Amino acid sequence: MFAKRFFSTSPRTLIDKSRFIPKTGFYPRGYKVGAVSSGVKKGNTLDMSMLVSDYPASAAACFTTNKFKAAPVVADKATLDANQGSGIRAIVANSGCANSVTGEGGLEDAYKMISTVDESLGIASKDKNSSLVMSTGVIGQRLPMDKIVSGIAKLAKGDLLGSDHEHWLTCARGIMTTDTFPKLVSKKFSMGGTEYALAGLAKGAGMICPNMATLLGFFVTDAPVEPSALQKILSHAVSKSFNCISVDGDMSTNDTISALANGAAGGELITKSHPDYSILENEVTEFAKQLAQLVVHDGEGSTKFITLRIKDATTYEDAKKVANSISNSPLFKTAMYGEDANWGRILCATGYAGAEVNPAKTNVSFIPTDGTAQLDLLVNGEPQNVDEARASEILRRENLEISIDLGTGGGESCEFWTCDLSHDYVKINGDYRS
Repeated sequence: MFAKRFFSTSPRTLIDKSRFIPKTGFYPRGYKVGAVSSGVKKGNTLDMSMLVSDYPASAAACFTTNKFKAAPVVADKATLDANQGSGIRAIVANSGCANSVTGEGGLEDAYKMISTVDESLGIASKDKNSSLVMSTGVIGQRLPMDKIVSGIAKLAKGDLLGSDHEHWLTCARGIMTTDTFPKLVSKKFSMGGTEYALAGLAKGAGMICPNMATLLGFFVTDAPVEPSALQKILSHAVSKSFNCISVDGDMSTNDTISALANGAAGGELITKSHPDYSILENEVTEFAKQLAQLVVHDGEGSTKFITLRIKDATTYEDAKKVANSISNSPLFKTAMYGEDANWGRILCATGYAGAEVNPAKTNVSFIPTDGTAQLDLLVNGEPQNVDEARASEILRRENLEISIDLGTGGGESCEFWTCDLSHDYVKINGDYRS
């Protein structure tokens, strides 16, 4: 059973992050999932997850922009290009070793994983791969392929794969590294008179920074979606979710978010010109936001979940620059950990973000999450006489919203999620390989 882990906001307060683990779920038809301990990680810990579709599925993915792309990223990009986003039947992901910066040998290992999955499941095609592969863990080490191959074989036998809630939770646990809880979201939605489902999981707690956020994740639906439409929907959803979170400003080499749509629930094929396209795009985007926010809630050593609302920017890109700048400022993040209403750190990070700002019209406010009145810190460029007791009361809570109005008259906005930076972040990362 998954063990609870706690982080302290003060000597008197503990945050139980196990509350984010769902007790039930709604799962799309035509998928089986599971996980196994392959021995890559010590202590008989789950370290390999697999998802299998009963039918060939449309596929899409968004990958890291890091120049050092891990072997699984290179292999998956090649697979999706060769297949034109169609005919994917499985996803396999291992934790404990990233298979990144491992040269040609690492790339061979990634393709070996793919071919092993295809052959073990009996879905091998003569000229195309039918599976996607992901890896996460320590960079610069080759995969122990004997353990990887053995783990895939165990999962492919079928007795460890299933479609109920516990199988999905187990699958989410199989890709965890420094995560303190498995990240799993599911939902039902209707489109064109047909009921569909979305389910997704992710791993990530550190090295989380936009474009893309440092994590692995995949979500699947039983709706029928054209590959090019699925890719456009996924790209839009990622830009509004996984690319709007930050824990520590670092970006990994393995970041991948993929999506499958197998059409098992029936209905009309969703294309980019279909009347229901916008419905599906909105459903996937809101779903992705939920999953992305779980990553921030699990930020390594974090004690605060912070929503940044950037308003009145000249462009969405400018709003995002400001949000990114604030969320990655160690001074801002440590002030939030210390429950210090030092709004000057917010203003400084706004000013060097490289976005257009009107200092004489800029506003900064704390927005309490209990529905009480906001606390204005800066109004039209003028500092306010801040009630420090009230500010401390707001900052004492786990959830915090901060509004930053750039005063440009442009009217564009961005919602962004981040966390504080605590002593525990240093401990976790100082001991990562020890």
